Amino acid sequence: MVGVADPLVDEERLANAFADSIRPLLVPDVQVHAWRKLHLIVVAVPHTVGPFHVRSEGPQSGVYIRLGSTNRPAGPELLAELQRLARNTFFDEEPCSETSSDDIDIRAASELFTAVSKPLTPPKQRSLGLIVGQGSKELPSIGAVLLFGKNRGRLFPSATIRCARFLGKDTTKFLDQTEIDEHLPKAVDSVVAFIERHTRQGIEIGRVRRREVPEYPVEAVREAVINAIVHADYSIGGAGTKVAIFDDRIEITNPGLLPFGLTLETALAGVSRLRNRVIGRVFRELKLIEQWGSGLGRIDATCRNAGLAAPRFEELGTNFRVTLFGEAVKAQARPKWQSVLVAYLAKEGRVTTQEAANLWKTSARTARSRLLAMVKTGLVVEVGRGPTDPYRAYVWREKKND
Repeated sequence: MVGVADPLVDEERLANAFADSIRPLLVPDVQVHAWRKLHLIVVAVPHTVGPFHVRSEGPQSGVYIRLGSTNRPAGPELLAELQRLARNTFFDEEPCSETSSDDIDIRAASELFTAVSKPLTPPKQRSLGLIVGQGSKELPSIGAVLLFGKNRGRLFPSATIRCARFLGKDTTKFLDQTEIDEHLPKAVDSVVAFIERHTRQGIEIGRVRRREVPEYPVEAVREAVINAIVHADYSIGGAGTKVAIFDDRIEITNPGLLPFGLTLETALAGVSRLRNRVIGRVFRELKLIEQWGSGLGRIDATCRNAGLAAPRFEELGTNFRVTLFGEAVKAQARPKWQSVLVAYLAKEGRVTTQEAANLWKTSARTARSRLLAMVKTGLVVEVGRGPTDPYRAYVWREKKND
C-alpha cells in the first residue's frame, strides 16, 4: 500500500473525471482517509441501475461490464437486460405477441399445479405472470411460452437443453447425446435422469443391508440443473443450456452471466436476484425451489459434505457454468503446530512473527516460513505494508467446512 502524494488534487481529478466522462451523471462519494503516514482516497459508488456509458463512445457502444479482472463492452443482449433492469421489468414478463392462449399447454401446467395442491385458476395465472395485458388484450407472457409453450422451440430455441456424455476428460468423442425439449418443470427430471444414467453408482455396505451411492450427490445435481434453467438468459438467441458429462466431472452451462449486482461471493452467501421472475415464481409454486438464494451455497455444501472436491462456479464469456467433480478429496491431518496457531488466533484474533515463534518455541525464521506457507494455502492473511513493516501481522481467514 503506497497511498497518494497529493490527495486533494487527486480527489478533484477523480470528481472531474466522473462528471466529464460518464453519462448519465454519476456522483460517487470520494473521501480522503489517513492511515499511519499514508493518505488514501476511497471511492464509494452507490448502487444505481443505469446503464451508464462512456460519454465519448455513446449509449450504444460505450456501456461496459466487469468480468473477472477485465472490462468488456456490454453487447446488445446485456445492454437490453440493463435497460430492462432500469425499468424494473423482466424479459419473461413481457407479452409474447406472436402467440395466443391456444399456444400454451394449460392442461399440462394444471396437472403440475394440481400435484402440489394448487389449482391453476385464471386469477392464479395472472398473479404468476403467465398471462399479461397488451392494450385491450390478454396474451401469454414469454415466461408462459418458455414454461408451457406447445411450440416453444420455434420462438425460443435456447429453451432446449442439450445433454452429452463424452468419453474421457474432453469433448473429442461422445458416447451419447440428447436434446430435451420438454416443459421446463418436467425437463428438470429428464436432465437429472440423463446424468444418473451416465454416472457411476457405488455400493455402501451397512450393518443390515447395502445401498447404492451415486457418484454425484443427487441434491447437488438437481440444484445445479434448476439453477441453470431458472437463471438462463433466454433473450440470447441460439445459446441454450448445456450439460456435459466427462469421466471426472459434470459441466452445466447456461447462457447469461450472474444477474447484475451479484458476485460469486454474494451469491454463495445467499443473496438472490432473479433473471426470470415468471419462471422463478412458477418453480417456487411447484416446490422446485425451496428457498430464494440458497442454490449455489447448497450445491457447494452438499458436495463438500459428500467428501467431494468443492464445485467450481465461473462466468465464461456470456455464460455461467457450474462444474461438479466426482473425485473424492482425501482429508489431510493438520500439523500440530498449525492447530496450536489456529487455537491462538481463535482467542487473540491476530499474531505477529515473533509471537508465533514464542508460541511454537522456534526461531523467528522458522515461524516466518510456516506463516508464509499458511498464507499460500489461504489459511491466514498477511496484514501490513510490506515485508519490512514492523506492525505486520497475520489473521485467520474464515473458510467453510474448515
